[in-house]
Amino acid sequence: MDIAQLKLRPATDQDRDAIIRLISDALQEYGLPLYLDTMDSDLSDIRGSYEAAGGFFDVLEGAQGEIAGCVGLRPAAGPACELRRMYLKASWRGKGLGKRLLKHTVERAKALGFSRIRLETASVLKEAIGLYTSCGFRPQEHADLSKCCDRAYVMEL
Repeated sequence: MDIAQLKLRPATDQDRDAIIRLISDALQEYGLPLYLDTMDSDLSDIRGSYEAAGGFFDVLEGAQGEIAGCVGLRPAAGPACELRRMYLKASWRGKGLGKRLLKHTVERAKALGFSRIRLETASVLKEAIGLYTSCGFRPQEHADLSKCCDRAYVMEL
């Protein structure tokens, strides 16, 4: 795949299996599980869990339809939203695509009228944490983290 040929587009239900594979592969690299029956059940109905809820779920797609990355955003409490599911295939990391996905998400969050983006992550995802903090996310103390997450970050828009 050529980076110039990658395009962002809304995910469809037909992308579900490829998205789950992408996320599962990325999590396995770091020894983290995927819980499709519980905390990761949003992946069983991507459009319903994101777009119908007032957010979005987009994929980074190559010219041949292969999915190189994904990112989702959905409403949280008040004027906040939650960044979820930002992943890239291992072969596409380190090429500026994570920053592209994050910038896209921030722009979309603003366009949707959110004033804050929150995210949860695991401390083993050091590269992701580095990206988030370099782009303006700040650590947030939060008592109610998801099962596999031990850190929360927030960005005021």
